[in-house]
Amino acid sequence: MYEPDLPYDSRRAPVAADNLVATSQPLAAQAGLDMLRRGGNAVDAALAAAIALTVVEPTSNGIGSDAFALLWDGTRLVGINGSGRAPAQWTLERFAGRTSMPRTGWDAVTVPGAVSVWVALSDAYGRLPFAELFAPAIHYARDGFAAGPITAHYWRQDLAQFADFPEFQRHFGPAPAAGARVRLPDAARSLEEIAASKGESFYRGDLAARIARAAAAEGGALGLADLAAHRADWVTPIAQPYRDVVLHEIPPNGQGLAAQIALGILARRAPPARDSVDAMHLQIEAMKLALGAAWEHFADPAAMRLSPEDLLEPGALDRAAARIGPRALPVPPVSLPVSLDTVYLCAADASGMMVSFIQSNFHGFGSGVVVPGTGIALQNRGYGFSLDPAHPNCVAPGKRPFHTIIPGFLTRDGQPLAAFGVMGGHMQAQGHVQMVTRLVDYGQNPQAASDAPRWRVEPDFSVALEASFAPAVAEELAARGHRVVIDAGARGFGGAQIAWRTASGYVGGSDHRKEGAAVGF
Repeated sequence: MYEPDLPYDSRRAPVAADNLVATSQPLAAQAGLDMLRRGGNAVDAALAAAIALTVVEPTSNGIGSDAFALLWDGTRLVGINGSGRAPAQWTLERFAGRTSMPRTGWDAVTVPGAVSVWVALSDAYGRLPFAELFAPAIHYARDGFAAGPITAHYWRQDLAQFADFPEFQRHFGPAPAAGARVRLPDAARSLEEIAASKGESFYRGDLAARIARAAAAEGGALGLADLAAHRADWVTPIAQPYRDVVLHEIPPNGQGLAAQIALGILARRAPPARDSVDAMHLQIEAMKLALGAAWEHFADPAAMRLSPEDLLEPGALDRAAARIGPRALPVPPVSLPVSLDTVYLCAADASGMMVSFIQSNFHGFGSGVVVPGTGIALQNRGYGFSLDPAHPNCVAPGKRPFHTIIPGFLTRDGQPLAAFGVMGGHMQAQGHVQMVTRLVDYGQNPQAASDAPRWRVEPDFSVALEASFAPAVAEELAARGHRVVIDAGARGFGGAQIAWRTASGYVGGSDHRKEGAAVGF
């Protein structure tokens, strides 16, 4: 163990390499790099890192997570949506008398989709054997790893929320101190079974049966048929031009479309000076309009009343841009799902393959449900549903909820430019906007774009500022009508990772708000 405090501001240098991996946890980044050294490609690297993160950063993701990815395969960009669907018994009547979906317990758990994404990506694009990708994660789970300082901090903070979940406490308690050795033997056995069965055990075999038995024993609705019916869907990414680049996002049920709406609005205005209050005001106002659209319209695509094409229609963006004036718009609050925990990673290899990958349990450790004897912590994505029968995001059997996690990707002239993301609930689309404007409008390098202070529009449309902003910034925004709060915690402002393609390789950045790293060779 060691003293985790850093008494001074820390900024990292950009990392330049022919092969690159950037994650929120150094051990996971090295797991991905190890696959590249073994002859694997960027998909192998991304998957090994993602699987390792379920062990070394369980405060933000796990085996029971959902996942999304964007992949430049060397010729084209493809997307995969691995979010799970509601159990067949989740009718609106099941939640009668409630004003919102449960945040913990089995009635917050949709079908976990991350394992299906691991299998689908490996099958379609991986070079190494599927089981080989699990070696680092299984080693850390079985033999142990030293807890990182930020992970240990949030582990301790989050553990108390699940005092009423004995299997959770048995598996994850007590919370480790920074540098303390952690072993997760149940998770090691489950990962071995997933690796050996290529995911079949999780959806149709022994692990699926264990999940279904645990649900039935505790009044949950998730059953074997729900698990067996799950599939990850290959999707066509949505493309939205911004200046001389194009931002690509996974279509709804994810919220990436909100970043595209905001940037579509901003593209109609000249960029003010970098780091100026004018720039922040303009971006915040565009984001408020985009978040309003997200709350009103985003849902499982089969339930949406307006399509992404409708919401990105040039005339609609023109009208939205025209609404923004010198003072803050008076807009009503929204009920966006709010969470601070996810893992985002990216990987790129010398052949030109690039992967943008995101994986999450939603709220920290998720629902609090750990399937007995398996170490599988289940996400609480069901909390993202609405209980308003008139809303397109209303809960229904077999439906996907509004989802916060979004991988991002930039192209220029039809060629790959950047795989990037900013984890963290309703911060994610906002983080995409801030990263893209810094990279494109102001030409900042990936690490500088990540290091810059961030703002965050809250669901009540107040504006949270990182404490590193000068006091005058808050005063000037308040003078324009914004309700400003200073947030001294880094957790709410996300964690960025980025791989930027250059003529001679890649330049990577990793957020100082997390304990991760960009590594390469």
